[in-house]
Amino acid sequence: MTIKIRKQDALNYHSQGSPGKIEVIPTKPVSSQIDLALAYSPGVAEPCKEIAADMENVYKYTAKGNLVAVITNGTAVLGLGDIGPEASKPVMEGKAVLFKKFAGIDVFDLEIDEKDPKKLIQIIKSLEPTFGGINLEDIKAPECFEIEQTLRQQMKIPVMHDDQHGTAIISGAALMNGLEIVNKKIGDIKLVVSGAGAAAISCIRFYVSLGVKKENIIVCDKDGVIRLDRQDLTDIHRDFATNINIHHIREALPGADVFLGLSAGNIITQEMIKSMAPNPIVFALANPDPEITYDLAIAAREDVIMATGRSDHPNQVNNVLGFPYIFRGALDVRATVINEEMKLAAAMAIAKLAKEPVPEIVNKAYGDLNMAFGRLYLIPKPVDPRLITTIAPAVAKAAIESGVAKKMIHDWEAYELELQKRIGIDQRLMSIVIGRAKKDPKRVVFGEADNLKILKAAQSLRDEKIAVPILLGNREKILSMIENNALDLANVIIIDPMEETEMIKNFGKFLYEKRMRKGMTLHDANRLVKERNYFGAMMVETGSADAFISGLTRDYPKTILPSLQTIGVKKGVNRVAGMYIMNTPKGPYFFADATVNLNPSAEELVEIIGLTANAVKFFNMEPRIALLSYSNFGSAQGDIPTKMSKATALAKVKYPDLIIEGEMQANVAFNQELQREIYPFSALAQNQVNTLIFPDLASSNIAYKLLAELGNAEAIGPILLGMGKPVHILQLGSSIREIVNMVAIAVVDAQSSEGIL
Repeated sequence: MTIKIRKQDALNYHSQGSPGKIEVIPTKPVSSQIDLALAYSPGVAEPCKEIAADMENVYKYTAKGNLVAVITNGTAVLGLGDIGPEASKPVMEGKAVLFKKFAGIDVFDLEIDEKDPKKLIQIIKSLEPTFGGINLEDIKAPECFEIEQTLRQQMKIPVMHDDQHGTAIISGAALMNGLEIVNKKIGDIKLVVSGAGAAAISCIRFYVSLGVKKENIIVCDKDGVIRLDRQDLTDIHRDFATNINIHHIREALPGADVFLGLSAGNIITQEMIKSMAPNPIVFALANPDPEITYDLAIAAREDVIMATGRSDHPNQVNNVLGFPYIFRGALDVRATVINEEMKLAAAMAIAKLAKEPVPEIVNKAYGDLNMAFGRLYLIPKPVDPRLITTIAPAVAKAAIESGVAKKMIHDWEAYELELQKRIGIDQRLMSIVIGRAKKDPKRVVFGEADNLKILKAAQSLRDEKIAVPILLGNREKILSMIENNALDLANVIIIDPMEETEMIKNFGKFLYEKRMRKGMTLHDANRLVKERNYFGAMMVETGSADAFISGLTRDYPKTILPSLQTIGVKKGVNRVAGMYIMNTPKGPYFFADATVNLNPSAEELVEIIGLTANAVKFFNMEPRIALLSYSNFGSAQGDIPTKMSKATALAKVKYPDLIIEGEMQANVAFNQELQREIYPFSALAQNQVNTLIFPDLASSNIAYKLLAELGNAEAIGPILLGMGKPVHILQLGSSIREIVNMVAIAVVDAQSSEGIL
């Protein structure tokens, strides 16, 4: 699936709020006079003197050890070419975001206005005191080869041009695994390459280091086969030139075992693929359009093993599988260089990981419960949480063993835990949910489709194939808003309840039969179902839609009531509850009940615990639950401590397999060291809490809103738990992104015939 990106959406993303995608945040408190004195003058003099006495102390007292420079001169940006350093900055900021998201590495992006390779080398070299590593990006060939090679020789920190080596490492891992599947030896294969830029040359060199023989490689560029008798070759290209009497790639491909494309889209035909050797391996990595499309290649040969650079097909060769973790491992042992041993270790680690059982969280993200090593799964998926704990240690060990590390790691298990904490190993929760939703989009009806946010969210949901939106409301008004705001919602389903006489009649009768013994007359039912929150909920109840979303512009209690009256709670459930996911830098935390139950009793809290625990499991996490109070295990008296203590005892009996503790103060719940010291009996002393149960609606609601506003946490929710069918009530004034997240959760819930939440 190709994500549709609109120009204005992209511009808004980068311009709204704080311009750009990154910021610098202090890691130490700066709230008092003493803080400021320590941060700057006079306190800063002490670490300065320590570093002056021993330069290695710069890693102890500054951020250098976790700081990478992403550097470009803007001469070869994506598919845009030489657009200059200023225009390249959004790309470099994007690379910075990936470093931080996947490996917890801080980045300064530096766009340098210099095309002369020697001057650029001098500038970059002068930055060595500031950074722990250098990631070169989007610098054109052949200059990039000289720049990287010289900097590696002259600098004592790791330098890597990711355009060259990233693709080489990832595709190298895929090549090794592909050859294993087809039972071919790497020294025997014939390799044909389309493209002779930085990435292609680096791939060729890396494949040679893996065992491919030079004499078995044929390289082609836009002018044909790179032959020794061509007069336009550089020394780099001449090293891989052939004297075989062929001039076009169609002459090179017959009998080839492997095709590597890093050139241009749609230049390889089905006939060329058919001419290759049995069980051919085709890496068509041009982006966004491969040299041959996945579908055409598969149609040409049943025995082909295919990889592209795209996420909508199996075997995506994506550099994000490599560079964050390679730099992570290099930084953590203070490597002076990223050498061949480290790159080989990364490739081997990636290849080996693909052969391990795929975690359920990854299978669910891709909607495939049987993903396993084979033709359709050569390399791991980018969302695999094991990447950092697999690749970074492999790179670090290779650096140590090859003698380029200045810091040793002795406790590798402790290092793995450190890696997990650096990124909050479950930070990718929503991307996994969205990926799973895309595998089987469901019909989601919106009760407030005459709202611009809802319409924009519907456009995104349809573009990304997360859901099939159904817009509920006045048809003329909705169509006018779509036209006036230039939205692309052609052929989207619009239902105007005022036009649906037969549906109103059937829904009214249905509602009356459900509620007639609870005081509702047929006249009341016919009147109510014309209201969109009743109509939308009734669509879900009668199977006309799979999920209902509302609440953007109305109070929560008024919005939820129609769904409770029409759909009701799940079998065996006595009450619903509302849960928020708070996505924090340390990972996700689950708060309940934040929206429904005003002041639940101890017995009611037990049911809320059960609903919340199931929801946490839905997100593929083990619930580790704390019942919160202003007291720690009876240290203070009052109604709340008594209620929470009783609820804890009852919950431990009802759910003996769950990790539950309470009643306890919030700070104690998070502080394992304090628990081990003062409350060693606590079930959370050895299990980091991730689920918080609050004594009442007020405390939970206040807590999540404070954390969202002051704690730099993203609130996902409220997620309605315990409903008979997927219904979710948006937070008043939710953003477009929050609406999309909620719909993705509703879709995944609807994918199960019995529902999950």
